[in-house]
Amino acid sequence: MARDYYGILGVAKNATEQEIKRAYRKLARELHPDVNRAEDAQLRFSEVTTAYEVLSDPQKRKIVDLGGDPLDNGAGAGGGRGGDPFAGFGGLGDIMDAFFGAASGGGGRGRGPRSRVQPGSDALIRLGLTLEECATGVDKDITVDTAILCDLCRGAGTAEGATTKTCDTCGGQGEIQSVQRSFLGQVVTARPCPVCRGFGEVITDPCRQCGGDGRVRSRRSVTAKIPPGVGDGMRIRLSGQGEVGAGGGPAGDLYVEVDEEAHDVFIRQGHDLHCNFRIPMTTAALGASVPLETLIDGEYELDIEPGTQPATELVLTGKGMPRLRSSGRVDGRGDLHVHIDVTVPTKLDDGQRELLVELARVRGEEVPTLGSNGKHGGLFSKLRTKSHK
Repeated sequence: MARDYYGILGVAKNATEQEIKRAYRKLARELHPDVNRAEDAQLRFSEVTTAYEVLSDPQKRKIVDLGGDPLDNGAGAGGGRGGDPFAGFGGLGDIMDAFFGAASGGGGRGRGPRSRVQPGSDALIRLGLTLEECATGVDKDITVDTAILCDLCRGAGTAEGATTKTCDTCGGQGEIQSVQRSFLGQVVTARPCPVCRGFGEVITDPCRQCGGDGRVRSRRSVTAKIPPGVGDGMRIRLSGQGEVGAGGGPAGDLYVEVDEEAHDVFIRQGHDLHCNFRIPMTTAALGASVPLETLIDGEYELDIEPGTQPATELVLTGKGMPRLRSSGRVDGRGDLHVHIDVTVPTKLDDGQRELLVELARVRGEEVPTLGSNGKHGGLFSKLRTKSHK
């Protein structure tokens, strides 16, 4: 009577390959002698391993589904031989590697040759931009050294008129299989073919320009469209402008990282701009409308109120940097903060000195006085308030 391999693994007859694999993993971990010391664990472990070997092979599984038993001749049964049934395996990890493949690429069943056509890698380049360019946006032509499609073989890797040949070593499978006898029967492991490197085919007459790789190194020019509002460290993605893959595979992406240069006048803080604006003390006292050259909007008439004090900050709403959203859309602008710096003359002629002396006399300011500690505030008022907290 044929054995119930599905029942041994506890899966339905229409179970998928992944469901069978999961069921075997679970039972193998539970029953392996390294973790289970029960008397029947060894026998049950052998049974579930044999069941997995049968059901993971499409041909053997077809025989089971037709009501037969592919192991009736005893070729694959592992439980009937004497000696240590786990000889040749260091532990549970070795069993798993034999069936599911270790990091080296081995596996119980072949995966077939891999494609010679591989996707290309992404590339990164830094691009220096002035603050004006970051504010207004700009199209920049940049030069990149990267891999491009070989124009001689168009990615095929072969010389003109030549073709690839099936690998004699692996027979076109792309991998070399080795068979080891164990208590499980014949355990098959596979590794990439060292001759064709897993492709299943060899290029006997490679392209003289690319040497069979399908791509060559070259320097080319790319136009990067920089949107308004970008900032230092931001990256702009140019799709398909990276390296072409081996075998003429699709190109990766090119990322342009912004390197924002310092400005002589404006300091950027996020979307806001800051600048110092010097005015003479007479303008601060009398007030005036003075021209201010902004970063984007050209000349702007800045109103200085009479009696403007040093370190006064004037905020010009919407005169800062564009706000760049993650979608690439510009949504409004930041502010421009103008910090007033009142300058005091250091050299006076006799006439100017007489005028200032007269002004001081009229205002009663001939003799300087200490500032008040009272309600009018100031430095001492702040210190006094702080010391009483």
